[in-house]
Amino acid sequence: MFMRDYYEILDVGKGADQEEIKKAYRKLALQYHPDRNPGNKKAEEKFKEASEAYEILSNGEKRVIYDRFGHEGLKSSGYRGFGQSSDIFSAFSDIFEDFFGFSSGRGAGRSTVGENIQISLKITLEEAAKGTATEVEIPRLDICVHCEGQGAEPGTKIISCRTCGGRGQVIQGNSFFRVNSTCPHCYGKGEHITSPCKSCRGIGKVQVSKKISLKVPPGVDSGSKLRVAGEGEKSDHGGPPGDLFIYIEVEDNPFFSREGNDLICRIPISVVQAILGTEIKVPTLWEEVTLHIPSGTQYGNVFRLKGKGIPDLRGRKQGDQLVEVYIPIPQKISPEQEHLLKEFEKLSKEKDADGGRKFSGFRFKQHVH
Repeated sequence: MFMRDYYEILDVGKGADQEEIKKAYRKLALQYHPDRNPGNKKAEEKFKEASEAYEILSNGEKRVIYDRFGHEGLKSSGYRGFGQSSDIFSAFSDIFEDFFGFSSGRGAGRSTVGENIQISLKITLEEAAKGTATEVEIPRLDICVHCEGQGAEPGTKIISCRTCGGRGQVIQGNSFFRVNSTCPHCYGKGEHITSPCKSCRGIGKVQVSKKISLKVPPGVDSGSKLRVAGEGEKSDHGGPPGDLFIYIEVEDNPFFSREGNDLICRIPISVVQAILGTEIKVPTLWEEVTLHIPSGTQYGNVFRLKGKGIPDLRGRKQGDQLVEVYIPIPQKISPEQEHLLKEFEKLSKEKDADGGRKFSGFRFKQHVH
């Protein structure tokens, strides 16, 4: 899905400061707020779009990621956007208090836990069945070496925020109803940086990559989610780091298809093998096995190899492998083969004339053995 540039949505330049970004968002929020446009879906979507743009560009860390890596960088760092309008009010409770003069009554406290990171990992079907150990590279923010995490250019001063007096909180409301909310100018830090660090742009953190070892258990499938505790973003307030979530994507296999914990494959046999019966070698994810094909096997018959499928992720019974046989018809035959087939047809007709079993044609209903 096409995603518009956040600066374009708010109609600000990439060098815009926080006041410009806040002013641009305030204008759009007032114009498209759902309370002012009841039942207008288009206005609601524009309100969500503007709120998402503001949520990124007003957050120093997310803005750094977006400026360097775009929308994909935000996805890799765990940001998924707003799904419901309630998410917007929860995320911007202090902003709506400032803009509209009321409290949303949501999100009274802010978590000190660092943000989670989400990445995807592609593995083969064999790795999904047997499990695997691998390394994954995760992008995340770490302390800026240039300013040692202070956000200010070395040798410059950090002063107390004049709006909140260094408290990080401001009181809003009237004599009957007053609430504390995060300071809109220092975002709760209580400080104002006069000369932002040139390396991290005043954030105190920079984008880095880290490799970690990961064990993928047997039985995972596309959509399976693995959690690595403590490998997410570090907290800004001294709390524990977030977690890392790995979403598994199993690559297609040219020989096997998967249904739950069962594997399905198709094996060709000749007309003669189908009539007389035979033994064939069948590959599995575990080893090659011998499969007995009984005489009179029909096109589409399915044979079951017990326990040769995918292990259950919860430790239950392992799946099976289903082998469907098909009978390819040769497009060219030799004169000798043609002669023998005609002799076979002649003998078959003589047998039918003597009261033998009539030919009933192929039946395409599957039979599982």
